Amino acid sequence: MAGNDLGSLLGSLLGGGGQGGASGGAGNILGALLGALGNGQSGTGGGGNALEGLIGMLTKSGLVDQAQSWVGTGENQAVSGAQIAEALPDETLQKVARETGVSTEHAADEIARSLPTAVDRLTPSGEVPEGRSIEDLVREQQL
Repeated sequence: MAGNDLGSLLGSLLGGGGQGGASGGAGNILGALLGALGNGQSGTGGGGNALEGLIGMLTKSGLVDQAQSWVGTGENQAVSGAQIAEALPDETLQKVARETGVSTEHAADEIARSLPTAVDRLTPSGEVPEGRSIEDLVREQQL
């Protein structure tokens, strides 16, 4: 499944996904999240990639400062699992948890831990790249 491929890519982007837990850990959870958002679920709109949709969703949920810090070139601000759970639609978080075999609380906590680093690495110029897939962005950063 494409989510597993994306999870592997994100796991290597995050440094091998060695952050305890199930195989692939953070990479698989982020891969499932971005895969769910990239499939047009959760109202991300048609035009952009899943990263753009996710940043927009977090911004609309009141996490503007955090999301901007991850995209920008300065220090990344932390976010909690509870904030992630509030920002994401319930059905999206449930799908991520189901696909990765963890609870929704664990999925939200893992997303909160790994998303700032992943977004930071996917946006090295301080902007969300437009018109490119997440897979392409990850591959570019690993060159």
